Amino acid sequence: MAEVVAGTTAETTAETTGVEIQLEDVTKRFPGQRGAAVDAFTMTINPGKITIFVGPSGCGKTTTMRMINRLIEPTSGRITIGGEDALSLDPDDLRRRIGYAIQQAGLFPHLTVAQNVGVVPGLLGWDKARARARVEEMLGLVGLAPGEFLHRFPRQLSGGQQQRVGVARALAADPPVLLMDEPFGAVDPITRGNLQDELMRLQAELRKTIVFVTHDFDEAVKLGDRIAVLGDRSTILQYDTPEAILANPADDTVAGFVGAGASLKQLSLLRVRDIELNTDTATATEDESPADVRKRLEDAGRKYVLIVDDQRRPLRWAHSRQVAGDSLAAVGTPVGDKVTRQSTLRDALEAILTEGGNAVVTGGRGEVLGTVQLETVVTKIRELRDEHREESPS
Repeated sequence: MAEVVAGTTAETTAETTGVEIQLEDVTKRFPGQRGAAVDAFTMTINPGKITIFVGPSGCGKTTTMRMINRLIEPTSGRITIGGEDALSLDPDDLRRRIGYAIQQAGLFPHLTVAQNVGVVPGLLGWDKARARARVEEMLGLVGLAPGEFLHRFPRQLSGGQQQRVGVARALAADPPVLLMDEPFGAVDPITRGNLQDELMRLQAELRKTIVFVTHDFDEAVKLGDRIAVLGDRSTILQYDTPEAILANPADDTVAGFVGAGASLKQLSLLRVRDIELNTDTATATEDESPADVRKRLEDAGRKYVLIVDDQRRPLRWAHSRQVAGDSLAAVGTPVGDKVTRQSTLRDALEAILTEGGNAVVTGGRGEVLGTVQLETVVTKIRELRDEHREESPS
């Protein structure tokens, strides 16, 4: 009987390619407005890390981020990127050296995927062979097969595929800094979770300096190495690790933004890779004999089998009662919400509840690594609750 083998991939120890960003007393005043949109913003952004700007709509977080690549010019203050004064550079040259990904991808509709991804390398004067190789490399990196997607137009892509192309385009010229303005806000929750996982996988490999804007605190906790909770005019209410903010909000405003269920949010600090997977899930391919599969299930005392393709990618769950007839090609219920080793335990819990059973864990090529069981997640929740009680006996 085919059995799932646990993945043993170690955490990537890639060299940091990002650089430090410093903002000193950065202020932005728009004409006709009485007060500053951003007032004396000062922060050091660590190289090779994901820093999240999170806060309510209109607080100035996007304006602050866009001043880094001078899509919005600061009224005053100083910005350095890798020790270089960003305000002394030609703005167009600066932007070509900083990746930028936005909501709904912002792809040029009249250009193919290859042309979209190759825009910045083309502007930088790369020769065609080098640019083509880089485009194919980037598409592979974000999980889009070049042979399938190079010549498609944006209208021929799903929302999630468009966002992947947008990230590939932002990374095409290998910039040390990547700015992301709510890049996953316009896709459905499952696709959004998958894209977040993909970003974490890419970051483990590339180690860029990423500044990520969101209004979703759960997304901030999942993705951020550090989170800046911003108030009106980009006032920094708290700038710390997700763990520290969840455990000790700086004031009532931050506590309100964290919201209820802080203990549940702790599940976003743990990854699927941090727990033991169930690796004895029964699997079968579509070309196997239903009679043989059913006998294996009966002999092993199993009720369910996970049907996979020839590359061990999950297709459907089937109950032993459904394993009958001449073929497994149309048997079972499609696997919907999957998770990866980069997914949080909260993602895993949501997938379990959505699927109504164990959550399937997949690897970098979409292959099955194992499953996460509800009992495993519940046990971890109890451990977190007990730790919280010990730390806060009141």
